[in-house]
Amino acid sequence: MYFDVASRYTSPAMALSGHFWTVYPTLKHTLAPARAPEAGPWSTTVPDADLGTVTLTGALRDHPGSDTCLVVVHGLGGAIDGFYNVQAARAAERLGMSCLRLALRGADRLGEDFYHAGLVDDLTAALQSPALARYRHLLLIGYSLGGHMVLRWALTPSDARVRALVAMCAPLVLGETSASLDRPAARPYRAAVLLGLKQIYASVAARRTVPTDLAEVLRVRTLRQWDHLTVVPRFGFDSVDDYYARMSVGPWLADLKRPALIVHSEHDPMIPLATYEHLTTGDLPLVTWSRPTCGGHVAFPQDVDLRLSGLARRAGEDAETQSIRWMLQQC
Repeated sequence: MYFDVASRYTSPAMALSGHFWTVYPTLKHTLAPARAPEAGPWSTTVPDADLGTVTLTGALRDHPGSDTCLVVVHGLGGAIDGFYNVQAARAAERLGMSCLRLALRGADRLGEDFYHAGLVDDLTAALQSPALARYRHLLLIGYSLGGHMVLRWALTPSDARVRALVAMCAPLVLGETSASLDRPAARPYRAAVLLGLKQIYASVAARRTVPTDLAEVLRVRTLRQWDHLTVVPRFGFDSVDDYYARMSVGPWLADLKRPALIVHSEHDPMIPLATYEHLTTGDLPLVTWSRPTCGGHVAFPQDVDLRLSGLARRAGEDAETQSIRWMLQQC
């Protein structure tokens, strides 16, 4: 049985479609990688109370003549060359704007540090970096955990140039999401996420002292275990539940200071809509919801229509292009 957005049971065929659109784009990109527009290396530093400074890296496509830059934030255990990051960069290029694909601390596998779902310092530092100083407008798009992070940033925005943001398939309630991904049925997805996280942690362990012995972390099999052994001791949370409660953005969506588009497939098998549906009925003046009946986790068919009010989909537009055009309307 499968839960959908309206709290009804839906067919196994629709659930299978969600799995397909979650797996197929990654597999396709692995076998025949799509190329992002030519970009140069980007870096900046972010202050850290424990480490002094942490270096952030990324790839910046500085589009000639553009006064707008799209900042793309990857998901948990991800990297800037993931298929969805490339799709966002290509959409920005088609619309004639610049694009920064930001690697959160450690995501470049260089061992500087690792991150958590509410650590907005990296995003703040990226927006304040000299390389982005010339842009009049900044737009944010985050995928999965990256979507959660851009929403957290919008609770206390630090840059007036950011006029709008998009969260794709974001885990709005961290505890519910963790529990969902730790189910036996989600094991393949959980294993893929943990593989990326362990790569990041191993890189840090090779460079400096880490809060938990690497061998113990490599044996982790659930996200809750990961958070208990790594995030909690590194960032000073009292417990895993304390981390989830303090960092989850879902309960605070009414306090967003920037217009936010939250896109989430009804059949996302990694972050089911049921994990946060109870939060969607309140007065959320700056939130626009889009819930396509097709697609999976952070991936949608080319012909998906996000059905955004006042924004007619143009022929051939993918989810990223529609999302960026929505943000441009808010500027």
